[in-house]
Amino acid sequence: MSIAARVFLFPALLLVGALVAGCGQEAKEKKPAGQGQTPIRIAVACPMTGSGAAFGEMIQAGAKLKAREVNAAGGIAGRKLELVVEDDRGDTSEATNVARKIASDKSICLVVGHFNSTCSNAAKDTYNRVGIVQFSPGSTNVDVCRGSPWTFRNLYRDDYQGTFQARYARNVLKLSKVAVFYDNDDYGKGLMQSFCEEAAKVGLEVVAREAYIRERTQDFKTPLIKVKALAPDGVFVSGLYNEAALIIKTARQDLGMNVVFMGGDGLANDTLVKIAGAAAEGTYITTPFLFNTGQDSPEAKEFFAKFKQAAGRDPDTWAALTYDAVGMAVGAIRAVGDDRARIKEWFAASTAPEKGYRGVTGLTYFDREGDCYSKPAYVARVKNGQFLPAEKQLLDIK
Repeated sequence: MSIAARVFLFPALLLVGALVAGCGQEAKEKKPAGQGQTPIRIAVACPMTGSGAAFGEMIQAGAKLKAREVNAAGGIAGRKLELVVEDDRGDTSEATNVARKIASDKSICLVVGHFNSTCSNAAKDTYNRVGIVQFSPGSTNVDVCRGSPWTFRNLYRDDYQGTFQARYARNVLKLSKVAVFYDNDDYGKGLMQSFCEEAAKVGLEVVAREAYIRERTQDFKTPLIKVKALAPDGVFVSGLYNEAALIIKTARQDLGMNVVFMGGDGLANDTLVKIAGAAAEGTYITTPFLFNTGQDSPEAKEFFAKFKQAAGRDPDTWAALTYDAVGMAVGAIRAVGDDRARIKEWFAASTAPEKGYRGVTGLTYFDREGDCYSKPAYVARVKNGQFLPAEKQLLDIK
């Protein structure tokens, strides 16, 4: 190559190099937040199949909405928030398997779950032994947090809920005799026992206690015939929506029982109405949170609108509690990073209102066991196929 050609080529090469470098810099500037960095990973464990699948749908939708918002705002210190959703089927054996899978994955720093109390109780030993926070937005059995410093929840316990229901039945609904149907698992038995203990204190007679097994008991007509003969003026169902719907539908449509039906928060899902139909009208249900009370916070109103736009349906209690659980988890990670032990210390230190997390469902902070005593119970009543606030609440019960 001649000297003249080399002289001509040298500045051209410089120009090409500058253009390439400029394109590289422009591409780097347009890179989405978190790209090229290890994501922050949180597990969400809930029933995506089985009799509690409708709960899982809402839980997953609430978690994903919060994750999208976090990532749209730049993630956590520039890192993307990634959810790892695991299906425990509402089954204790599967919950144990899921817990082992989550705990052994060192990239996961916290688990939001489980929903069913029996699943949380089955999984907590694994989380406690390995050392990863289990933060439940749905388990209410009194033993869920006991004996496990790595377990927390952001809603009330069943001893509170059962006490509340018995007082509401006697003092507000003026019932005098009730029969109880209960799911023979941690949630069903614990809530039933608490309800019956308080019923005895307030003068509410429990004339029958009928146990059933979720997903296995099919015949509710036989025990209902026996209960009808005892002439109760109310029936309390301590279980989940599927069996409760069958109990209510059989009692009202097949046996013509004109009694008040009540239930714990396991009934708080639209599927109750889909299965029971018109028979569900008038049913009273306890819930840890309720929309459209007339006193909704700005956070609740904003969440309701965002969720409906994103999911095409109204949010329920469990969507809101999960949204808050993910939000509190993100707050912990922003404060101390994604180290499991430091996250646990942050949760354990959230023991006063000023250290709590304020979200859609109110203020969350914990006692020494990891239980949340800062939130009340609400009563919803099925009216025109919707869960609407009952005419009277008992928010003063502590």
